[in-house]
Amino acid sequence: MTTTMQSYGFTWTEPDGTRRASAVAYDRVSADRRRTELEAAGATDIDEVAVKPGELPTLEG
Repeated sequence: MTTTMQSYGFTWTEPDGTRRASAVAYDRVSADRRRTELEAAGATDIDEVAVKPGELPTLEG
């Protein structure tokens, strides 16, 4: 039986309006923690993106 690791990244908007994208990929537990950190910092438009190994999310537009 094989186990497939799923990784996640984020895109979000900083309180000053700057769009950002994760520079690292997170496992499920770490992604949940990072989302909480972003929300506490006042980030908006937080989107969780499933990424493949070696990939990172990109900003649209």
